[in-house]
Amino acid sequence: MVRAWALWDWGSASFNAVVTTFVFSTYLASSLFIDPAIVAAAGDNERDAALVAAEAANTTVISGALTIAGVLIALLAPILGQRSDGSGRRKFWLAINTGLVVVVMLAMFFVAPVPAYLYLGAALLALGNIFFEFASVNYNAMLVQVSTPSTVGRVSGFGWGMGYVGGIVLLIILLVLFIQSFGSETGNGLLNVPFGADGGALDIRLAIVVSAIWFAIFAIPVLRRVPEIPAQERTNSVSFLGSYAKLWRTVRSLAKKSPNVLLFLLASAVFRDGLAAVFTFGAIIAAQVFGFSSAEVIYFAVAANVFAGIGTFIGGWIDDRFGAKRVIIGALVGLVIAGSAVLFIGDAKIGFWVAGLFLTLFVGPVQAASRSFLARITPPGREGEIFGLYATTGRAVSFLAPGLFSLFVAATGDTRFGIIGIVLVLLAGLLLMLPVKAKQNVIE
Repeated sequence: MVRAWALWDWGSASFNAVVTTFVFSTYLASSLFIDPAIVAAAGDNERDAALVAAEAANTTVISGALTIAGVLIALLAPILGQRSDGSGRRKFWLAINTGLVVVVMLAMFFVAPVPAYLYLGAALLALGNIFFEFASVNYNAMLVQVSTPSTVGRVSGFGWGMGYVGGIVLLIILLVLFIQSFGSETGNGLLNVPFGADGGALDIRLAIVVSAIWFAIFAIPVLRRVPEIPAQERTNSVSFLGSYAKLWRTVRSLAKKSPNVLLFLLASAVFRDGLAAVFTFGAIIAAQVFGFSSAEVIYFAVAANVFAGIGTFIGGWIDDRFGAKRVIIGALVGLVIAGSAVLFIGDAKIGFWVAGLFLTLFVGPVQAASRSFLARITPPGREGEIFGLYATTGRAVSFLAPGLFSLFVAATGDTRFGIIGIVLVLLAGLLLMLPVKAKQNVIE
């Protein structure tokens, strides 16, 4: 049953790694969606500046769509999680939201490399994020159904690790079949798929279709093998709007009876925003600062997933043996050190490889240990509500790392220095995590 549950993580790499990090999002941010007339209209000495301005405008469209998605997730995730607890239909809603993610990914095929299609692509990226977060609330809540108090750390780490391994396998498949150039002038990959504006960017668009099918296939085992929560555990019969009143009572109860839990939710919200920024901007730094090509970015992505997977499996074992807090603290220290190192490694690609892979070694343990930490303190029957609140707090400060990244880039004129903003957010999360007690009071 644990393997069936973890295969959803394996399949979800198609959205995390391919759509949001290394392929589709970078495709939208590429020059393929810039109107050539804008650049051509500029003078010879102004074309570079016009290109930079056009890229910034496109990035604003994408970030704006994701901001709207973040607001909707923050408002709806805890309510939908709470109501899935009460209805006894947790697996049902996992199936619905996973299916919607797959449909959105399939629709990304129609985002042709035409400037006007940028808005469609940004909207689909935002929708995919919304449904993926909703699915994750129910999936994370299932952790207590497939583990015991003594194994929850290992099981959570196993799931995250499976996600990284799945990302490795899928990225290699996409690279070989669709994206890697083998010297052909007409297409990329072994399938010789047309690329670039003239080829309709079919290499990227078909890669997303394959990724959608990948997710659909590997989401099936958890839906077949993990039992649905019994309907007789139903505890919620309030209206949709009434659910917000119930959520507010939960927050007040936490503040009164278990403020330490609220502190953990705040700390995790901050450092998880830093982790999200690592994924969002890592590929941008690799390309703009260190000159990585599209294929080299994916090579790095594969290696990064290997290191992240190794770190996650080791972290899961340490979690059960020594506690989730120690894993989180140790990994955040490693992230701060590795992130800071990017500032001092020059422009050599090998420097980024070393610092980047060292950094990714600590990403998985933080994510997995945070999930197991929360699972241990959540009372039976309220997993969806609490993990929904976890999703909301994670979105509540989602502007921090992107905002600081942009601030340091604007202040210095160098993309490299954006890493300072990410490191500061990770450091803030580390400092907030220090006073959190390792042994929690049970939420009432």
